[in-house]
Amino acid sequence: MLAMNYRGPYRVRVGHKPDPVIEHPGDAIVRVTRACICGSDLHLYHGLVPDTRVAHTFGHEFVGVVEQVGSAVETLKPGDRVLVPFNLFCGSCFFCQRELYSNCHNTNPEATAVGGIYGYSHTTGGYDGGQAEYVRVPMADVGPYKIPEDIVDDDAVLLTDALPTGYQAAEMGDISEGDTVVIFGAGPIGIFAAKSAWLMGAGRVIVVDHLEYRLEFVKRYAQCEVINFREVKDMALHIKKMTDWLGADVCIDAVGCEASGSMAQTITGRWTMMQAGAATVLHWAINSVRKGGNVSIVGVYGPTFNAVPIGNAVNKGLTLRMNQASVKRHVPHLIEHIRAGRLNPKEIITHHVPLEEVSDAYHIFSSKLDECIKPVLIPPRAGSIARTAASSILH
Repeated sequence: MLAMNYRGPYRVRVGHKPDPVIEHPGDAIVRVTRACICGSDLHLYHGLVPDTRVAHTFGHEFVGVVEQVGSAVETLKPGDRVLVPFNLFCGSCFFCQRELYSNCHNTNPEATAVGGIYGYSHTTGGYDGGQAEYVRVPMADVGPYKIPEDIVDDDAVLLTDALPTGYQAAEMGDISEGDTVVIFGAGPIGIFAAKSAWLMGAGRVIVVDHLEYRLEFVKRYAQCEVINFREVKDMALHIKKMTDWLGADVCIDAVGCEASGSMAQTITGRWTMMQAGAATVLHWAINSVRKGGNVSIVGVYGPTFNAVPIGNAVNKGLTLRMNQASVKRHVPHLIEHIRAGRLNPKEIITHHVPLEEVSDAYHIFSSKLDECIKPVLIPPRAGSIARTAASSILH
């Protein structure tokens, strides 16, 4: 099969790999019809995530058609269209029983915090991802979700991570009716968090970024106010001026580790390149929210020192909530929002790209070229209609 191959920082290629096979009776083999490139993939692309091995295939956002199932699989059959949450989870451990699917205790032997994730280095289990023609899906009875007939693939693929993560970001903010919500980051997660904040009763939504094309996009898509942080000297002061000097009720960090690269910070007087990136947005969120307010964190951070201003959070009486999204918990009600017309996920897709052109797709997305918001890869065997749609990098 054709699959994306990691060759080192800033070097990804498409090449041939052996087709995946059933390794366990609970496995399924899925033929991929859509696979996204996520902002989190750029952390891998830039070499910021430890133990990202040469020849690993990225891609934790994908949908497809079941080709084969193991002998123990009871809920799926060949021909089923499925979306596959980015979290691998067993469905039976202490955390899965509490719908904390991203914290599954049995799918990642390398960590005690996050469970397994498709295509995200060996620190999350070493599972190959979906930027390929086929992918092995373990524990197929609990992970994949059958796509209803009235949900198109372009909507479904955004239900595997981006939309549920943005929605959970707003949910963890515990938004009350009329609240002012500030979202840092106008990438796909921040865009969906802004849209979701309105669904939860926000009275005012403000999105912060520095790329004008992303700010214009989120302003149209989520009907929100925007701030270009390059035009602001003091973010906390600016937010307080906008909110009668109280601060925002809720701040959402949808940035995390800088996708453009690690930032140098001083520790014990020396400059060090931090794999976890800078904690700039965490400072902004904690300092911009009002006393007694809520901070929700879904931006991806590494395992190293982040210089979080925890003293400010304690003294202000803040509630901080954070986690990777437990995708499958959110999918049913997000589908209902799509059916009702309250959400239209596919509108954020700006680029359909053939899998064979994955190197170009990563370069465009990483370098913020061509006003790229969200690129979607389409494998050769996704079907003639899909191939026609992918005949050009642009829609």
